[in-house]
Amino acid sequence: MPEMIRAYVRTVDRISDYVGIVAMYLIFVMVGVLLLDAITRNVIDIPLNWCVEFTQFTLAAYYFMGGAMSLKNEDHVRMDLFYERLSERGKAWLDAVTIFCLLFYLGVLFWGSISSLGYAIATNEKRFSMWNPSMIPIKSLMVACIALMILQTISIFIKTVAKLRGKAI
Repeated sequence: MPEMIRAYVRTVDRISDYVGIVAMYLIFVMVGVLLLDAITRNVIDIPLNWCVEFTQFTLAAYYFMGGAMSLKNEDHVRMDLFYERLSERGKAWLDAVTIFCLLFYLGVLFWGSISSLGYAIATNEKRFSMWNPSMIPIKSLMVACIALMILQTISIFIKTVAKLRGKAI
């Protein structure tokens, strides 16, 4: 494989790892905010209206940010009816075919997320609640993370083609 392709795979894999590690630490943010909510609500009787909603946004960020790393590390769900019985080459062929299905799905998701972000920006969309937060930051993060998942899927395809050719990246 040309060095430029190898550099692409290394760069995308590294970015996916960094974003995934940041996502892992969001669990502590969610626990901290929910703990703050429990203490202020039950101990000092001052309910904070934003805590649960902030945790919901953080959870959405958590699963979007973890998507690319999950793909890279093959931590995703795989229907294993006959996949494990295939040879390494057979697995690579099946992966190459299913990657196109994944790219189609992510492409549609990316197109919809861009449309949704455009709407949020055009209308200054806010979530209808007591806290009334803007939807633009979470939708921007959604677009960026779906783009990263597409880039990671292309990286996986390159690795799969290399495996089919009997070469490692």
